[in-house]
Amino acid sequence: MHSAHPSYIVGKEEYHITGYPMDKASEHERLKAHHQRETNWKNWGPYLSERAWGTVREDYSAHGDAWSYFPHDHARSRAYRWNEDGLGGISDRFQYICFALSLWNGQDQILKERLFGLNPWEGNHGEDCKEYYFYLDNLPTHSYMKMLYKYPQSAFPYQKLVEANQSRSVEAPEYELLDTGIFDQNRYFDVEIEYAKANEEDILIRFTATNRGPDSAPLFLLPTVWFRNTWSWGYPSGPMEDVVGKPLLFEKNSLVEIHHPSIVPYYLYYQGTANWIFTENETNFERLYQQPNPSPYVKDAFHRYLINQEQDAVNPEKKGTKAAAVSSHTISPGESVTVCMRLTSKKNPQPFSDFEAVFQKRQEEAKAFYADLQNPSLTAEEKQIQRQAFAGLLWSKQLYYYDIEQWKKGDPAFPPPQRNSDRNKGWIHLTNFDVISMPDKWEYPWYAGWDLAFHCIPLALVDPDYAKRQLLLMTREWYLHPNGQIPAYEWNFSDVNPPVHAWAALRIYKIDGKHCGKPDRQFLEEIYHKLLLNFTWWVNQKDAFGNNVFQGGFLGLDNISIFDRSVFKEGVIDQADGTAWMGFYCIVMMKIALELARENPSYEDLATKFFEHFLRISSAMINREDKGYSLWCHEDGFFYDALHIKGSVIPLRIRSLVGLLPLLAVETIEPALMKTLPTYRRRVDWFLSQRAQYATTVTSMDDPGLGARRLLAILTKDRLESVLSYLLDENEFLSPYGIRSLSKYHENNPYTLNVNTTTHCIGYHPGEAHYRNIAGGNSNWRGPIWFPLNFLIIESLQKFYHYYGDQFVVDFPTGSGHKMNLQEISQELSRRLISLFQKGEDGTRPIYPADSPFTHDPHWQDLILFHEYFHGDTGLGLGASHQTGWTGLIAKLLQQAGGSLP
Repeated sequence: MHSAHPSYIVGKEEYHITGYPMDKASEHERLKAHHQRETNWKNWGPYLSERAWGTVREDYSAHGDAWSYFPHDHARSRAYRWNEDGLGGISDRFQYICFALSLWNGQDQILKERLFGLNPWEGNHGEDCKEYYFYLDNLPTHSYMKMLYKYPQSAFPYQKLVEANQSRSVEAPEYELLDTGIFDQNRYFDVEIEYAKANEEDILIRFTATNRGPDSAPLFLLPTVWFRNTWSWGYPSGPMEDVVGKPLLFEKNSLVEIHHPSIVPYYLYYQGTANWIFTENETNFERLYQQPNPSPYVKDAFHRYLINQEQDAVNPEKKGTKAAAVSSHTISPGESVTVCMRLTSKKNPQPFSDFEAVFQKRQEEAKAFYADLQNPSLTAEEKQIQRQAFAGLLWSKQLYYYDIEQWKKGDPAFPPPQRNSDRNKGWIHLTNFDVISMPDKWEYPWYAGWDLAFHCIPLALVDPDYAKRQLLLMTREWYLHPNGQIPAYEWNFSDVNPPVHAWAALRIYKIDGKHCGKPDRQFLEEIYHKLLLNFTWWVNQKDAFGNNVFQGGFLGLDNISIFDRSVFKEGVIDQADGTAWMGFYCIVMMKIALELARENPSYEDLATKFFEHFLRISSAMINREDKGYSLWCHEDGFFYDALHIKGSVIPLRIRSLVGLLPLLAVETIEPALMKTLPTYRRRVDWFLSQRAQYATTVTSMDDPGLGARRLLAILTKDRLESVLSYLLDENEFLSPYGIRSLSKYHENNPYTLNVNTTTHCIGYHPGEAHYRNIAGGNSNWRGPIWFPLNFLIIESLQKFYHYYGDQFVVDFPTGSGHKMNLQEISQELSRRLISLFQKGEDGTRPIYPADSPFTHDPHWQDLILFHEYFHGDTGLGLGASHQTGWTGLIAKLLQQAGGSLP
């Protein structure tokens, strides 16, 4: 159906499966063989979501209320249409076959098949996962993976979590699972989930459950294999082939055979004895809709069989599309039980003879891979933090399947959708079916355009080929809109994310070149052509008055504004951040063109074009010219948004990241490069001489700095000093843990604006958002520390230092009299961000509450969570708990600065 798309080519056609010998492969060799398409080591991986319920894809409601249409309570009983979820699960690349662990402690009201969390109306700060799980290790080919899940021994407090959080105001902290007391006296199981590949199609599986409590406790383990339902929707059995037929699982000679019409057979072995039970991955229409079921065996059969003691819920013929091996254990205090399994495409008469040897080898290879990669100057603790960050990034891959044309039509298994909301109506071309890096597989089980760009920076350290493919993917014609817009995220693909794709492409090009010893010019050139389309979209769509001052809406910063800039209708907002982002975009596109021009002089034209466009944008930010206003406030020495309303222009004098973003638009050019590109140099000289008014507002290309380098930046030296005086002020942006998103000045000086009959107000909130009626209900850009923009600010300071050197120093902190150059400041900011995850002298990590088991319990204290953002004053981790997506940038910060920091 979509075979014309390169990413839809079936694995057996795309790769030559050679049966690469296990004992001759290292992780580096596996990556190389996979990249060269000699093998398909990534065919199996952690591609299941942590949550598939409550998503846009599964929403067929009239009003687009995805969370209510498919709540957690339906997940055990309703077959998913688009992708599957599970606990620590894996699947093949096309998610035909899925495997995950299910658990029951003898007390829970439902089988633990997936992670629980609150929807946006249940949580006092929006949607919120209420479980404790940790990604501990992973290799880029997923040849070894390990995660840990902490499973309480008492009944899971589902209703208590909902009621307690609903009763709390937005000013109150969230009520967490630890707060319920369910982990008191360590009454829980540590459940380790491990996978090791013997070869590409041979996966060894080990579950180890340890009783941390003081008493013996029961535990049922149900390793589960099932097929994604591809047969109930009236389409061919898969999204790609025209093969028709329902897959089948059945028990034969103490193993489960797995037959799917689109792939080779697989065999699932279990060490020891277990009771195999079978059902169908079909919706329980009787439970959910009071309609008869076509089959007596439905998706929630295992829940009913085990918890409700309904023996007839499972198929006595031992066949179906979902199967589980049930084993019951009573585990003594401190003791462990282990379950071993093997999923393979070839029958094996002795499936467990080499089990321990394979696991040990893969663990050693993982250790060697990271030992070779990690900066040797890192401390042991820094290496541990970095390795868990890499693990989170690699575990957070997910098959993302969404065909909007099919979705809008609805599926034969359900009545035609009566959608009154026309969500994503302009994205009918979008057909996604790829393994993608997710921001957080529970809270954000969908890609986000600008998040992905940041994910790819640390990913490039471990798997540059995957990082490049991820960036290219967003520019493919089945992703990129025909008008050039990069899709934002499934809730609204038309939302505008900051244009960071070009920056990420150039950074990864350089990281990859260093890693491989040869730059991938084909990648850079290919993505550059698509980025030209995207840049044109920005110019055509987001410059309302055609004067090089841009809008863009919320631009990924959610509630950083005094009102939602995406839906504000009373006027037009010229955005300091939107315009700065476009200056940043211009300067990066110029730098890429200069790089490509080294071998192809025709790119000098494009380098000149972006140089000139950058100067026009920079000038428009500073000069009044025909506009009659400036985004630069000379009185304050800071950038602000400008609101056009009723014929007047109002500067929105809010000190936030919006006004710091012009820092990002900076690049240096080496003198040697200028000499090799005479056409570009000549045209630059002509423009500077003939259009001198544009050159006066930015740093001059004619003024050589350190090493005779040239500097191109929005901020001249005096403006840079002014902006830095705010950035490095502890009473403004500088926190002990990085740069705040809103100045602390607004804690005692909230900004208020009256528009018609409405009063808008913004104040400093260092923790969770205190507003729920503005964009990003569970996000807060009104004070907390966010990694992505901190990372970009650090990079920009390093670029300025590359030009100014040691001669440019400022107070750090502002007013202290202690002088630092910009390189030293970038290192200090890096140190503050890294310290979020490090133990202090008292043994606590700022990201965790001081009285939590993460501080004092040996079974918790080395486990790291990578939160979405961090409290602006205390560093406490907030928001999504597994945002190893862009918070995974900590891995890159550590690599470039960790052990060398002051």
